[in-house]
Amino acid sequence: MGTRTDAPTRRDQILREAARLFAERGFHGVGVDEIGAAVGISGPGLYRHFAGKDAMLAELLVGISGQLLTGARRRLQESTDEPPARVLDSLIEGHIDFALDDRPLITLHDRELDRLRDSDRKLVRQLQRQYVELWVEVVREVYPALPEPAARSAVHSVFGLLNSTPHLGRAGSLPGRGDTARLLHRMARGAFGAAADGG
Repeated sequence: MGTRTDAPTRRDQILREAARLFAERGFHGVGVDEIGAAVGISGPGLYRHFAGKDAMLAELLVGISGQLLTGARRRLQESTDEPPARVLDSLIEGHIDFALDDRPLITLHDRELDRLRDSDRKLVRQLQRQYVELWVEVVREVYPALPEPAARSAVHSVFGLLNSTPHLGRAGSLPGRGDTARLLHRMARGAFGAAADGG
């Protein structure tokens, strides 16, 4: 959906509103006319950008999985001279940004992933596996005594923790983005430390 520093394109705007509406009302509870109205174009005008709602859903879910993986790889490249603990902190920070800024996509993934075509769903799973394995490698550098299966379980558990943000209430009801991010970060590092202590 474009980087956060770029001015959003019309496609970006459509995808963001589609994600919000799908998360609020469910995929089948939203029509193309409503998505169009949210971005100021006619429903049929959406077909100049997307083949339909299915194509929007696929781009949202495949897209965010790809963005998370790309962002994590970039963070690793930028942290080659950093100690492993700092690299892990950077990965956590990147995922927290996603968890706080793209909450509708978390809801959408949880509820609508099975609606994707088999090929798109497999691609999402492939991207997610690569993302997990990247984390596992870093976690085991920080906690070398942690067995690989335990590290993988810990990574999945931390993702569950960080991706709980849609259940924390409306964005305006949270204690503040900075405080929430710091809390999530402490909890993520605490979870990894607890897994290592138990290993």
